[in-house]
Amino acid sequence: MSNVERHEFFISAGEEFAAFTYRDSFRDNTKELPMDKMLVVAFDDEKKAYEGIKALKELHAEGSLSLYSAAVIAKDKQGVIAIKQASDQGVTGTVFGLATGSLIGLLGGPVGIAAGAVTGTMAGSLYDLAQAGVDADFLNEVSQHLSPGKTAIVAEVEEDWITPLDTRMDALGGMVFRQARGAFVDAQIEHGIAADKAEITRLKAEHTQSVGEAKTRIEKKIHAAQDRMKARRDRLNEKIAAIKREGEAKVKLIEEQETKVQDEAKARLEERLAEMRIDYDSRVDKLSKAWKLVKEAAAI
Repeated sequence: MSNVERHEFFISAGEEFAAFTYRDSFRDNTKELPMDKMLVVAFDDEKKAYEGIKALKELHAEGSLSLYSAAVIAKDKQGVIAIKQASDQGVTGTVFGLATGSLIGLLGGPVGIAAGAVTGTMAGSLYDLAQAGVDADFLNEVSQHLSPGKTAIVAEVEEDWITPLDTRMDALGGMVFRQARGAFVDAQIEHGIAADKAEITRLKAEHTQSVGEAKTRIEKKIHAAQDRMKARRDRLNEKIAAIKREGEAKVKLIEEQETKVQDEAKARLEERLAEMRIDYDSRVDKLSKAWKLVKEAAAI
């Protein structure tokens, strides 16, 4: 039985996110679809955090999860976050991977980001919540628990069941926070498209009923909204390309991971890889359709 508090954040109905916290015993053999997640594990003891990094690498080696990037951070008495240890090169090409580096920067706030920039180890930490793939609720919850004097692991992982990681972190006294990354990023994009499209529709309706200078002012607003949509279309196109590159890099990592395990672990990784490919293809298809909608809306 475990009484370690585990916090998980999942997408709720519609485009809003809800967070829930629960305290219970671990559910043996808890199984879910493979999912790219941002992970924070908070510790009271810095040594335990280093043991936690070791545990993550062992879980990766045995195939229980796929570790994309990770780092150990610590918050001092002044609330400044320092990077204590980084894992190997992130799959996206920065020291921690773009998502992990961004999350560390967000947790550090302006002071933490500035400190990282001085050492040159925070490439990517100036990205926003969407780049990290977490929402404000997740960030606030983690920040509240990462009080001065505490240490934490920040990582990006792919896992299809939570029990192996939770069991290891529980034994080390770690408090685990998770959020599915891809779903949040995609929902934010869709939300922005819907908002822009609704604004153009509203302005056009108002334009038909206006006269004189009022009509001219609304025309300018319509042109401005259409320009924003065109810019969003370009950013969305870049996002689709980035998702493809990231997906290819992560597939390669899991393929390499697969060559080092056997039997049940190998089968689990093959299943994870197949599900991940389906997920990435689905995301690209969904965002490609969104791109077409943006193009149509911009031309209204």
